[in-house]
Amino acid sequence: MNHGIFSLSRRRASVLLVVSTLGVAAAPAVFAAGAAPELRLLTHSAFALPKPLLAQFEKDAGVKLRITKAGDAGEMLNKLILTRKAPIADVVFGIDNTLAAKALAADVLEAYTGAAAQRPSAVALPAPLVPVDYGYVTLNYDKTWFNKRAVALPKTLDELAQPGAAKLLVVQNPATSSTGYAFLLATIGAMGEEKAFDWWARMRKGGVKVAKGWSESYYTDFSHTPGGAYPLTVSYASSPAAEVFYSKTKLTEPPTGSLSVPGAVFRQVEGVALVKGGKARAAAEKFIEFMRSPEVQMQMQTEMWMYPVEAGAARAEVMQFAPEPAKFDTPSDQDIADKGAAWVARWTKVVLK
Repeated sequence: MNHGIFSLSRRRASVLLVVSTLGVAAAPAVFAAGAAPELRLLTHSAFALPKPLLAQFEKDAGVKLRITKAGDAGEMLNKLILTRKAPIADVVFGIDNTLAAKALAADVLEAYTGAAAQRPSAVALPAPLVPVDYGYVTLNYDKTWFNKRAVALPKTLDELAQPGAAKLLVVQNPATSSTGYAFLLATIGAMGEEKAFDWWARMRKGGVKVAKGWSESYYTDFSHTPGGAYPLTVSYASSPAAEVFYSKTKLTEPPTGSLSVPGAVFRQVEGVALVKGGKARAAAEKFIEFMRSPEVQMQMQTEMWMYPVEAGAARAEVMQFAPEPAKFDTPSDQDIADKGAAWVARWTKVVLK
């Protein structure tokens, strides 16, 4: 999944120390005499941390960090699997709970038992993944649109499927969007496969709009954006906080809100892990500890818009506008691994064809 979850395209882009283009195999780097050894990080396109923070890690670990962004998290894992005989990375960040079973089955990760793996965390992932952050895919709504029309917000999936409400929602295609895929998984986790696809059939009949991806739905179709016509969209629980953070004018409250309708919330958990057969093992282990450090756990909140997993981690002030949903739904990790592709194919037939 793109982060990632859950990524906001208006986030400030970090100028990464080195970003390489990933091929099927990576050529070995050539270093000048006395140059720092290289640590290869494979991650998804939504990875972002401040340049000074990454530079401090390089200094502390005595390495040059080479960051390879490999598209969304699913694409990233596929490339890791395809190159397992000649690993293209030493450490990987961004494998989440929708991909964990696939990663374990492919045997591309190696155990890590250091401090970060032993400390309590707010959420869990199966070893050898070490959890780093988590977030929620959920419905977002345009406050101004609903206030002006005195229209009640849907409180259940059944209310959302009514013709008058279904036509207010824009969702993302789960075949092309990690956000859309997470939302599909939430509905299946809540209702079971058959009832979920019956619900999706009702949504199609009611006029739900389908966008290719999150950026299109949020910045083109969502009525909060000038020209947008849909006051409900699938986004993230942290999106209202990001609206406040990036606003050109000081806001006391966000113009959008997250709507935690039961059955419409999915929790994504991301982790970091050693790559089996990777090099620079000592530095890779230091990177895992780095991702659970107080500095990273704070900064990633307003860079990747995820919640910190470290027990007692401070929250960024703006995250007061990103309350966590009280409940979320998801199929089992194994069902996602075994049936995810079939669910997407079925969704395509039910909603688009």
